[in-house]
Amino acid sequence: MVDTQHGPLAGFTVGVTAARRAEELGALLQRRGAAVVQGPALRIVPLANDSELLSATKELIDEPPHIVVATTAIGFRGWVEAADGWGLGESLLARLGDTELLARGPKAKGAIRAAGLTEEWSPSSDSMAEVLDRLLEQGVEGRRIAVQLHGEPLPGFVEALRAGGAQVVGVPVYRWLPPEDLGPLDRLLDLTVARGLDAVTFTSAPAAASLFSRAEERGMLDELLRALDRDVLAACVGPVTALPLQARGIKTVAPERFRLGPLVQLLCCELPARARALPIAGRRVEIRGHAVLVDGELRPVPPAGMSLLRTLAARPGWVVSRADLLRALPGSGTDEHAVETAMTRLRTALGAPKLIQTVVKRGYRLALDPGSDAKYADG
Repeated sequence: MVDTQHGPLAGFTVGVTAARRAEELGALLQRRGAAVVQGPALRIVPLANDSELLSATKELIDEPPHIVVATTAIGFRGWVEAADGWGLGESLLARLGDTELLARGPKAKGAIRAAGLTEEWSPSSDSMAEVLDRLLEQGVEGRRIAVQLHGEPLPGFVEALRAGGAQVVGVPVYRWLPPEDLGPLDRLLDLTVARGLDAVTFTSAPAAASLFSRAEERGMLDELLRALDRDVLAACVGPVTALPLQARGIKTVAPERFRLGPLVQLLCCELPARARALPIAGRRVEIRGHAVLVDGELRPVPPAGMSLLRTLAARPGWVVSRADLLRALPGSGTDEHAVETAMTRLRTALGAPKLIQTVVKRGYRLALDPGSDAKYADG
């Protein structure tokens, strides 16, 4: 039974690639016990002086749309503020007040109302799929629809509207660019490849694409793909975000509701389910990313100790030689004394020395309880 005072994510390390709302996501994860590594894969660049946004704004004022779709709060606010800066704020708000305004979710709805406008409709989730379904059900033939873009493509959304006969005007309010400081992203990459993370979260498709691009620049793409494919869980806020990962053959998980809270709740289920739990020396031992639960008590373990424990747990109950354990140690040399030193520290960290047995002249093994079938399970 897990020691609930530590939270369901205790002992796990989660990477965050988000730029926008990164602190909020990190805080949600930490409150549930996770260690968090921030590595923003992007930065948001407002387009207040961008000719594309100015051109789209003037076009919509001169030739009003039937429908305007607001996709993000920050984007909608940025659009209105940019228009104010050009002296077009009042004209834009007047034009928007005469159109059918749709908001993708509660935050976009809040931004619309803060501008003194009222939305016609908003889905209960942040799903663009629901917005698209509503538009297509109503029929879009011959209708002029403005879509406030939010720095990333909307695969299938614009195409489906155009296929239905709509004239679509994109409103590019801000763009994603690589981060100015690549240090945190590189650290996240290094940890992912080294299996120092248990999961990496993605809240936008461009963040995933940027992570792959940076890995390719550093000659680490193949290693990254192997890590995400086998050992590090890729958790996405929704199916659109998952597309760049799935295109490279990476399996992803996503919550049914495309929001940060459900994403964190999903990790609270997925990561503990992936942890290895074994009955050892009369205790329940659950091996997590950087810690071990011994009868529900959280015991942090140094990286070298975790490497040894995972190697032993891959063949529970079987003797593992010092030579094999030495190869498992980070930066392993040739002196098997390093295994003894790391093993002493591991036993101390676990607080239960009898969990690991020394087999004289042969090596070490986990003291698997008699009758357990874990010894014969796949490691």
